[in-house]
Formats: sequence, structure tokens, C-alpha cells
Amino acid sequence: MITSRYYGQFGGAFLPEILVATFNELVTAFNEAKNDPTFWQEYENIMSSYSCRPTPLTFAQNLTSHFGGARIYIKREDLNHTGAHKANNVMGQGLLVKRMGKTRVIAETGAGQHGVATATMAAKFGFKCTVYMGEVDVKRQRPNVFWMERLGAEVIPVKDGTRILKDAINEAFRDWVTNMDDTHYVLGTACGPHPFPEMVSYFQSIIGKEARKQIMEIEGRLPQRIYACVGGGSNALGIFSGFFDDPVELIGAEAGGKGLDTGRHASRLACKDGSPGVAQGYKTYFLQNSDGQMKETHSVAAGLDYVGVSPILAHLRDKGRVRFTAATDKEVLDALTLTIKKEGLIPALESAHAFAQAFKEASKMSKDDIILINQSGRGDKDIFTIADAFADPQWQAFIKNKAKEYGA
Repeated sequence: MITSRYYGQFGGAFLPEILVATFNELVTAFNEAKNDPTFWQEYENIMSSYSCRPTPLTFAQNLTSHFGGARIYIKREDLNHTGAHKANNVMGQGLLVKRMGKTRVIAETGAGQHGVATATMAAKFGFKCTVYMGEVDVKRQRPNVFWMERLGAEVIPVKDGTRILKDAINEAFRDWVTNMDDTHYVLGTACGPHPFPEMVSYFQSIIGKEARKQIMEIEGRLPQRIYACVGGGSNALGIFSGFFDDPVELIGAEAGGKGLDTGRHASRLACKDGSPGVAQGYKTYFLQNSDGQMKETHSVAAGLDYVGVSPILAHLRDKGRVRFTAATDKEVLDALTLTIKKEGLIPALESAHAFAQAFKEASKMSKDDIILINQSGRGDKDIFTIADAFADPQWQAFIKNKAKEYGA
């Protein structure tokens, strides 16, 4: 029987009866894996040989000099195979799928990073793979769709609702209900019914374990603040988890979109627009109206364009353990530009939210202070989205010329 784990008032497993047996099987498999010391060893081995772990900690000397305040370090999750922290979760779940003897995986994706990572894992382990992606995200993340399909995945555009991440999640659950016997749903973030929030956080905790060890080896002391972007929350929980027991301030940067006062954003915890509710199998803060209907969200970053947030982060916000802020689209693009020019690093638009918030605060801190930013993904593979966001005229001319070549 499922033990519906809660984090304060948030979490749980609100499931249709038809899925209960499948979730019981997953909970049992996950608990057995956690209690098997060889499982984490196998996980670390495959991540080190297949996905560039441990990822390095980079001292941002030029940005540090630019702001004249805290010493800035960057955790380089962009150097993971497939270009983001998503590989941590999917490879771990892939090992669980092998233990359960299933042969097919399904996934949802917004920015496409989780979709590419899942398709990669499926190719590595020999699973059939289907990825659900909102029609809007398919259009703005076409390069990632191309790679998913090359990796052998079937990519299904979701045309229901607002045609973004939450709608892709809904469609993936519908698939799972129909194909439970041979299929595992590789949920991409620390949301959804138990055990997904705990399980995804467990695999992503490798980020925080490494980061704490690395900063102690380099500086001999802990950072004052750690910044991470927050959509569903997996990368944030990953790096935060290494410092929960330390006197370190943890800051989650949500998508401020066009501004919190415009209603065109995806901030659930940094403003008063989010409220507790139950949807997609769990309880957390959602952007919803008084009738419990989900609102439309907006972010320049597809991976943050989500109506809910991890129940673990919701609880940590209410406890005061994590401070939540929001960065607007403009602030994100400015931070991305500065990081590229000063450090030669290209964060994903999602990650750039964390950079934007850190940049607001770095100059106000002491030169003896240390801050750590989680670069959860790289931006070079998101070139279509980033170039469109910058409205680069040469890029637009290039696209028009390409369209003419293909007779569009």
C-alpha cells in the first residue's frame, strides 16, 4: 500500500484507482534500490563514465570583478551529457526501469532538455520511448525535437489546453494509465504524486553532494548564498540538498515573465498569485483562480513555464528555509548577455534566472562572501529560443533565407 508522503501540508498521491498498483510497484522498487548500497554505486559509475560527473565548479573571476562584491562560483551542470541536470534523473530512473523489467518509457518535456535526456537514456538501455510535448514548445524548441526523433523517440505534440508543459504532463499520465504493464513514466521534475518528488530529488542530490565537497576543497568554507532557477524544482533541490544542514541561504529564482504585476509570469512562491491546491496527483502551490482552474503562465524559458512547483519546495518556502524571488524576461536576457560576454559561458534561459537574481545581490555583499550559482543547463542547444528572445536581425534574416531555400 502506498504511504502518501507529505512535506508539511504538501505532497501526497492523489491517484485514480487504476494507477494504485503501478505506484505501489514503483514505491517498492525505489525503496529497495535506496536500501541497496550497490544501486547508488552503479548510479555514480554510469554517471561518471557516461555523463561527465562530477561536473566542475568554476570560479567566475570576471563576473566577480565586474560586480566588486561576493566571489562567484558556478556549478557546471551544463557539462552533463545532453547539456543539463536532466541526465541525473533520467539515468537513475532508467536503472529503476531495468530493475522493474519494463521495456518502454514515456516522458513529458517543456524546454526539451528532459525529452532529449529521456530519449538518450532509452537508446542507452534499449527501451522504446515516447515523449509528450506541448505544441507551443514543439515550435519553440524544434532542435530538441529533431534530436529526440534521431535518438529513436516518438515525439507527440499536445494540442489540448494551453499546449505547454502542464498539458504534456496530463497527456503522459493518460498514456501511462493505458500502458501500465510494460511502461514507466519518467517524470522530469520533483512534482507529481509520491514517490516522484522524493525520487527525482534523490537522483538530483548528486549535484549538492559534489558542490559542497568542491567548495570546501577550493575555499575551505561554505558559501553564504546558493542560487538556482525554479520551474518544477529538480535542479534547485539537487544543489540545495547538499547544504540543508548548513547555515547557508538558499534562493530559488522563478519566472517573473513580463512582471509579477502583469499576470504574465510563472511565479508560484515569490508572489501572492500562487495558492494551495491539488492537481496532477499532488498538493502544492498552483497558479489557479478561485474555482481551482489553472491559469495561463508565461516565461521566456519553456522549462519554467509551469503552473505548479515541487511540494518539497512549497514546504521549504513556508518553513522559511528557501527564499523565493522572480526574474523578469528582460532581467534574464540581460544576465545571459553579461555571462556570455564576461565568462564565455552560455547558460540556458532557465538557468539565467538564477544568474539574474545573483547579479542583483552580488555587489551588495562583502568581497569575503561566496555565492554559488547552479548553471542547470547550457544555452547553445537552445539557440532558436535564445535568438528569438533577443530578436536578432541577422538571425531572423538567416531563418527567412532558409525558409526560401525550402520553398516555404
